[in-house]
Amino acid sequence: MHLVEPYYHWRNIYIASEDESSPFYNRDYSEFEFSNHIYNYYIHPQWDHIGSPTLYIKILYADYDLGFCIIEMIGEWNDTIENDVMTLKRDIIDELIPTGLNKFILIGENVLNFHGSDDCYYEEWIDDLEDGWIAMLNFHEHVEREMQEVGVDQYCIMGGELDELEWRTYLPKNLFTKVEMIVKDRWQ
Repeated sequence: MHLVEPYYHWRNIYIASEDESSPFYNRDYSEFEFSNHIYNYYIHPQWDHIGSPTLYIKILYADYDLGFCIIEMIGEWNDTIENDVMTLKRDIIDELIPTGLNKFILIGENVLNFHGSDDCYYEEWIDDLEDGWIAMLNFHEHVEREMQEVGVDQYCIMGGELDELEWRTYLPKNLFTKVEMIVKDRWQ
C-alpha cells in the first residue's frame, strides 16, 4: 500500500496545502518518512490523515466558483467502529461547505472495505448541500453493495457510468461537467 500515491497530475493547477480554504492548508509532507498506516500497512506520506485510523483522503481539486471538490480516498471506510463518516463530515466537509463547495466527487477505487452503521451523517451531509450532491466514482462493487445495504445510496449518486469513468483522462473541470451530467440524468 505504501506505493499507492494520491493522484498527482493535477498538482500544477491545485494543491490543497496551498489553498487557504482547505482544511490541509500549510500542511507539510515528507516523501521519505512513512508514518501513516492502515492496520499494519504503511501508506504513502502524501495521503492526508483525517482522524481515522483506517481512512485517509486527498483533496485533489477544489473550485470555489463552480462549487465542487474532488476527493480521493484510501483504506477502509468503517462507520461501525470508527464512525468514519462522522469524522469526514465534521473535520473536513463541514470546513469546506462554508467556502461555497456543495458538489463532492469521491473517488473510491482504493477504498477496500465498507462497514456501515446508520445513515444519519450522510443525511446531514446532503441536507447541508442546498442544491448540491455527492457522487461516488469507481468504488468496488462489494463496497457499493455494503453501502446500499445501510441506505447510503439514498444520499449519494453511485454505480452505473460512475463505476467505469476513466477520471484520470479528464481535467478537473471536465470531470466535474461529465459527473454533473450523469447526476442530472439520474435526478430527472
